[in-house]
Amino acid sequence: MASLSFAAAVAGWAEKVPEAIEAVRNESAKEVVRDMQTLRSEGGRMRFDTGFLWSSLMASTSSMPSINASARPADGGSYSFDFGQVEAVIAGSSLDDTLYFGYTASYAAYREYGANGQPADGFVRLAAMNWPDIVNRNAKKVKQAFGL
Repeated sequence: MASLSFAAAVAGWAEKVPEAIEAVRNESAKEVVRDMQTLRSEGGRMRFDTGFLWSSLMASTSSMPSINASARPADGGSYSFDFGQVEAVIAGSSLDDTLYFGYTASYAAYREYGANGQPADGFVRLAAMNWPDIVNRNAKKVKQAFGL
């Protein structure tokens, strides 16, 4: 379904400028990741205590990053996220590649889906649900940027 939405957003006009398709895909992928990573304090759905879950996001074109059952924050640890790794994977990918974004923290699934009476945060699912709107918005921006 997401592929159809993407194709519909860039159909026709993008054929005139092949770089436009890649620009729409890349900017849209970055925006989905930014949405996933937006902290609650900034209006998003990602909880932030030490930043361990937030910093465990990985990007790949070969497979979904796996949750590491032993990956837990250290006592008193403080963590940060480097968006550069995500940008590098996106920029180095071809349009034929599937982009995978996943969290490796041991409790990532619990935060996403909820468990043991804890509510689901849904930071991944809800960001992914915005894909069609994100693609349409970026298609309009790229179309304007290329003067189409």
